Amino acid sequence: MELIGILIIIVGFALKLDTIAVVVVAGISTGLVAKMNLVEILDTLGSAFVSNRVTCLFLITLPVIGLCERYGLKAKAVMLIKKATNLSVGKLLSGYTLIRKVTIGMGVTLGGHPQFVRPLVSPMAEGAAIAKYGEKVEEKDMEKIRAYSAASDNIGNFFAQNVFMANSGVLLIASTLEGLGMPVDTLQIAKVAIPVAIISFVLWFIQNMIFDKRLKRKYATIENEKIRGDQ
Repeated sequence: MELIGILIIIVGFALKLDTIAVVVVAGISTGLVAKMNLVEILDTLGSAFVSNRVTCLFLITLPVIGLCERYGLKAKAVMLIKKATNLSVGKLLSGYTLIRKVTIGMGVTLGGHPQFVRPLVSPMAEGAAIAKYGEKVEEKDMEKIRAYSAASDNIGNFFAQNVFMANSGVLLIASTLEGLGMPVDTLQIAKVAIPVAIISFVLWFIQNMIFDKRLKRKYATIENEKIRGDQ
């Protein structure tokens, strides 16, 4: 019975019910099963929300992103990218991944998906595709570009975060190994993480170049077929 809250969440999410309502009902149900009174349940829920309120801060960025897109963010990105004639989607995303790796390796966080990728990197990548291939870029390719933009941030962050020896992941590894009787210096862990960061960037760069070639081949073929059709 103590796990009834988990069951409620699973069923609620499976039925696509209101997320907040499901979580609150699950919390109240768990509290009642634990023989807590209503005041104690509400106090516990309130304390949990306040202590984790930072996780809700990303919601503040949503209206900003919406306003930017409403007033021509993507159009401005296209205009900017057109000035860099040799800049492709793959080169742009590879450049961002490199910047992300360098900054996170120094312990500086750019903001991630809500603050950086969605309002800036993704529109610029889409703009690069439109500038290079025109408005004929298909929606499914735009979706791939958005996915690649998100992946650029993930790869830059995940594979380079341990380069910074004060990173929480490095400290966790060091403390875990020390608890197992294998004391290790955080600088040693950071040194080992450097080759991982470099290899992951090289592989991601290659994948981006392959993606560029696929787009180029696809839209060159479409353009040639259009020309033959006009003739």
